[in-house]
Amino acid sequence: NFMIRIVKMTFDPTKVNEFLTNFEEVKNKIRAFDGVEHLELLNDKNKPNIYFTYSIWKDEACLEKYRHSDLFKSVWAVTKPLFIEKAEAWSVESMIKL
Repeated sequence: NFMIRIVKMTFDPTKVNEFLTNFEEVKNKIRAFDGVEHLELLNDKNKPNIYFTYSIWKDEACLEKYRHSDLFKSVWAVTKPLFIEKAEAWSVESMIKL
């Protein structure tokens, strides 16, 4: 069973472009990381400074390997200071797909 990871990020509105520029630079590296099956960036339609990443992982071990990687540490070091609220994350599995 694949694992889905959803991360909500609320940015300082003045820092959104900085985040988007960095995401553009790192998105292919993240997508190419071992175990990543899908990566998507979503934007809240009503609150333009709120973004979500929606990623699908081969399994939880692959996600944990990423979370402890130099790639994650470098991405998070740039991203985290841009937040105005603490990021929220959920690990979920698909129950019903139609």
